[in-house]
Formats: sequence, C-alpha cells, structure tokens
Amino acid sequence: MKAVARYLLVFACALAVSPLVQAGAQREETLADNVRTALQRSIADRMEPKLVFDNPALAEQWVAEMTVRLGRLPRFKDDTDGFVRRRLLTAIHYEATRAGLDPQLVLGLIHVESGFNRYAISVVGARGLMQVMPFWQRSIGSPEQNLFDVNTNLRYGCTILRHYLDIEKGDLFRALGRYNGSLGKAEYPNLVYAAWKRHFDWSPPPGNLAQR
Repeated sequence: MKAVARYLLVFACALAVSPLVQAGAQREETLADNVRTALQRSIADRMEPKLVFDNPALAEQWVAEMTVRLGRLPRFKDDTDGFVRRRLLTAIHYEATRAGLDPQLVLGLIHVESGFNRYAISVVGARGLMQVMPFWQRSIGSPEQNLFDVNTNLRYGCTILRHYLDIEKGDLFRALGRYNGSLGKAEYPNLVYAAWKRHFDWSPPPGNLAQR
C-alpha cells in the first residue's frame, strides 16, 4: 500500500508542476512496407465522427458527464452552451474507439500534450491537440492534410498511438514513451496517467445501464 501511495503522489505532483510537457526527441522511423500501408489506409479512411455506444442512453450520459468535466478547464470557459465540447468529445470517442483505444486515455493524453488547444505547436514542431509531428504526414499521409484540423489530428494521433501499442505488445507505459519521444522515461507516461485518472476516469453508471 505504501508503494501505491508513493506512486500516486508522483502522479499528483507531476501534474501539479507541469500540466503540459514538451514533446521529446521524436524521430521519423523506418516503417516496414506492410505497416506503412496499413497506417496509410487508416489515415485515408475518413468517416463522419459519431459516438460508438451500443446504448444511446449511455452515450448521452457519457457526453453529458465529460462535457461537465471539460467545462472545468479554462480552455472552454467561453463554451457556455457546451456545443464545442460535445463536438470534440464525439470526435475523440470515435477516433479512439476506431483505433482500439480507451477514449478516457486519449482525453488524458490531449490534456497533457496540448491542454486541448487545437493550434498548439511545441518547440520541436509537433502540432495540434495530440501534438503530431509533421513528418508523419510524409510517412503515412499527405502534406496537404491540416494537422490543426481537429478530426485530422485525432486520426493521426490515435493511429500513431495504436501503432506504438502494437509494437510494444500492449505495454502502455512504453507506448506512451514512444509517442512522446521519451521511451524508457517515466515522466510523460505518469503525467498522462495522472490526467486520465484525475480528470477523465469513467466507470459505468449504477444500474448496469449498458445492458438495458
């Protein structure tokens, strides 16, 4: 229990000190032809974002709760009717689910990477909500694609994180390190996990609504 308490304290302190971290030493990697083709297809296959829930009531409950949580962040102080937040949440849920990722994890990652600023640029040139490096456009997409576009950025970011999870055989700590360009270092994975659990953790509501 003491070890767990110390681990959680690291999370809390890290988040308090630095809600945003700079991108690490991200470098363009050489992709196998089959991997490149699969990633290119993922980027190119565009559909209108939608919530992916079996139960519409659960979908509405999730959006309502996450809209409230996002509303606590300064970035959304002018979004008084929640329209911007709801559209963003729909896109995040769709792209995360499509890539086989937990939408709550992606929310935590965005909180750390950009503070939900779609126009964020890091000191090393990473762009947008999920701080995607432009070399990914050359590698698996197109230079004409706009990384400041919300849907495009989410598609890239979720596809890249899924790619790294596959490389690391599901090891989230190492996959997050690769995503940030800081493989093997604990700071970035800890920050994402802290943001995820502090702001966006989601448990099914009482009454097992999903099975109604």
